[in-house]
Amino acid sequence: MTGQGADHTRRELLSLMATPVGEAFLRKPFFVDGGTDLVTLCRDLSERGLTEALVRDGGRIGIFTTTDLRDALLRPVPPAELPVREVTTFQTVSVSTGDDLYDAMILMLRHRVRRLVVREGDEVVGVLTQLDLMGFVANHSQLIALQAAQATDLAELKAAAGQINDLIRALHEDGVRVEVITGLVGELNRRVFQRLWALLAPEPLRENSCLIVMGSEGRGEQIIKTDQDNGLILRDGFPADGVAEVADAFTAALVEFGYPLCPGGIMMSRPLWRQPVSGFRRTLAGWIYGDDPEGPMNLAIFLDAAPVAGDASLLAEVRGHVDELLSRGDAFHARFASTVRSFGQDGSWWSRLPGLGGRAEAEVDLKKLGIFPIVQGVRALALQYRVPELNTAERLRKLAAARRIEEDLARDLTDALRFLIGLKLSGNLRQMAEGRTADNLIRLGELGTLDRQALKDSLAIVRRFKQWLARHYRLDTL
Repeated sequence: MTGQGADHTRRELLSLMATPVGEAFLRKPFFVDGGTDLVTLCRDLSERGLTEALVRDGGRIGIFTTTDLRDALLRPVPPAELPVREVTTFQTVSVSTGDDLYDAMILMLRHRVRRLVVREGDEVVGVLTQLDLMGFVANHSQLIALQAAQATDLAELKAAAGQINDLIRALHEDGVRVEVITGLVGELNRRVFQRLWALLAPEPLRENSCLIVMGSEGRGEQIIKTDQDNGLILRDGFPADGVAEVADAFTAALVEFGYPLCPGGIMMSRPLWRQPVSGFRRTLAGWIYGDDPEGPMNLAIFLDAAPVAGDASLLAEVRGHVDELLSRGDAFHARFASTVRSFGQDGSWWSRLPGLGGRAEAEVDLKKLGIFPIVQGVRALALQYRVPELNTAERLRKLAAARRIEEDLARDLTDALRFLIGLKLSGNLRQMAEGRTADNLIRLGELGTLDRQALKDSLAIVRRFKQWLARHYRLDTL
């Protein structure tokens, strides 16, 4: 793509992300009564050139599409006698006219729908379709998601996955908020994982397992592909013959797609992260009550698990076992929270932040010194107070609403985390442009005055949070 073409694409992407739904092309709502028969409805749709209708049935509103018509024709009831309410989808997904088109895209990806009901207040004002949304730009996330979903082999899926970093770079250069990018990229990564699993795993395995992602991927805070964090929960009694080979192929394919191996081995290709429900239950008990020094960190990784494909109830059962185990006492919570002290602060570089002098090449590990303490501390509080959300900002919001943490501290932590993730993203893109491997290190000499000050302020918030956690869990007594 030429420089002018790339600039045009970036401008369209930025416009897409910032445009309110109400300013996009919306199809005017066409309402019919739930008792209308299919022949009458199809005649009305044909006269109006429409492919969908909104169905009012008592106090509920549903949507009828030509896909529903296909299924309706397979019923034994003649279409002229079949009321539309019988074949209408009433679990519609809605979006507000004031929401960004980004929000609409995320909803379509998450719920796997091609139409959204658009509301202004309580009133339905239109329908936003996937095709109309895609019309805003020719090369955006919906297209990548569609390419991933329709991939017929690994080569096609790799091509779709390969476009994600280009999208990230374009969005970042246009100043799109980091939390928007992480949410969008998280959804796209999951579509890639879902399709890869469907291509590699036989149907019996897919039906009797749950593919999960963990860590930053599970929390929806991953951006650049830095490693894999995934696992597989098998239904008890399902034969394990051949599962290891499928898991190995899954891991190898992700490496080929640009998702590096996890240095800590958190991948389904490792037996520890590929177990039946009963096996995970025993493993979790060992992590909580055993003396394995890696237990708390392994549990931390698992607590961010999110289902991607298969039977999500398997994850729910295993995750529920954690709460059952911890209901027997509170002693573990302090030990779990104490891992925020795993990485200290090096005063030799901290004191140089205001003026680097001749040591401009000093490097800071953003994950160890900033991101991890926030994420782990909030994760510990979420575990203690049974907050089910996975995203750190959402956890903080729920904790503040429940008065488990001060609102101003929750706000500062959210801002600091987003700044640190954004700074890491900028560093990763710079590393990749220079042919280096993306990692968690940032060179202080590459930061401008404002970013250096913001980094210092963010790490000060982290120190304040660690002190708060030490008081809350009485860590100094451990």
